[in-house]
Amino acid sequence: MAEKRDYYEVLGVSKNADAAEIKKAYRKLALQYHPDKNPGNKEAEEKFKEAAEAYDVLSNEEKRRRYDQFGHAGMGGAGGFGGGMSMDDIFSHFGDIFGSFGGFGGFSGFGGGNRSARRVNRGSNLRVKVKLTLEEIATGVDKKIKVKKYVADEHCHGTGAKDGTSFSTCSTCHGTGQVTRVQQTILGAMQTTSTCPTCGGEGKIINEKCPHCNGEGVQLSEEVITLHIPAGVADGMQLSISGKGNAARRGGVNGDLIVLIEEVEHPDLVRDGNDLLYNAFVSFPDAVLGESVEIPTLDGKVKVKIEPGTQPGKVLRLKGKGIPDVNGYGRGDLLVRVNVWIPKNLSKEDKKLVEELKERDFVKPAGGDGKKSFFRKMKDFFE
Repeated sequence: MAEKRDYYEVLGVSKNADAAEIKKAYRKLALQYHPDKNPGNKEAEEKFKEAAEAYDVLSNEEKRRRYDQFGHAGMGGAGGFGGGMSMDDIFSHFGDIFGSFGGFGGFSGFGGGNRSARRVNRGSNLRVKVKLTLEEIATGVDKKIKVKKYVADEHCHGTGAKDGTSFSTCSTCHGTGQVTRVQQTILGAMQTTSTCPTCGGEGKIINEKCPHCNGEGVQLSEEVITLHIPAGVADGMQLSISGKGNAARRGGVNGDLIVLIEEVEHPDLVRDGNDLLYNAFVSFPDAVLGESVEIPTLDGKVKVKIEPGTQPGKVLRLKGKGIPDVNGYGRGDLLVRVNVWIPKNLSKEDKKLVEELKERDFVKPAGGDGKKSFFRKMKDFFE
């Protein structure tokens, strides 16, 4: 599967572009690559879909913020939009843009004027929270969740009509879903188009409602959904799974499933961006003489050498032991801060050793290895 292009690059705008610039750039591309203008041209169709996907994200403040922070991974497995959506879905999703264009039958879909401009219903979005451990975040994980949602009624196939066939064409709009009025003004005749008030833009009338859903076309049910959570996600991040939300009334486009990531606190490690932080406590003799200590990582425990004479507050860096970047730009580090542990309760013998230590001149200690043996003796007492 080809790697997705940057959305700003697709629309040809800068990352600082405002809403008007983004809309203008998209309108230009939509006109250029619209299928009615490029019949049978698969490359133009793909560019049309790509531009629609980019506009969907960059024109939405919340989606744009997630994209700027996390890239395509923040949009979900399918980029948050284009994957799995039909061309009709795209047209219905952007009716506010297409409806303002002339030509191509109002941009209602393939075939231009041969298509009606019927309104397509859209289901509401669902929001769920998913708790993840740092270990799961570091590797990525598949999670199965059970959600209550509205699905298409199987008895009427989501149409709302008895047996799914009890319809008649709306006599007001003749199946187009819109009514056109011509008014005389001082500037001449002005034509306006609006949603049909009789059928609500659906172009058809239900003759006999489905008794199971009372004509709504949806019913409450449960569904088990498998979520693929990419490595490197962060607390508060939202993933958008296209088409996994509530079904629309009487057919149409399903809403999306918005997944909110909640990070479970780790017992030992603290996350700082893609880096992990750990406080290692060593005794005073170990800091002076040097010692190997065990450090917890997300891959298991590792031994780290504390060099002789290590000062309190020294930070040791374990390369690549942090969290992978959500966009695939490497992996963070594990930063180990060395803290020297000072005992509070000392026996008389311990105090005597400390007092002896205080009286010694450690700049130029006498007696060769006497200093090391003294610290080893202290270590035995501190342990």
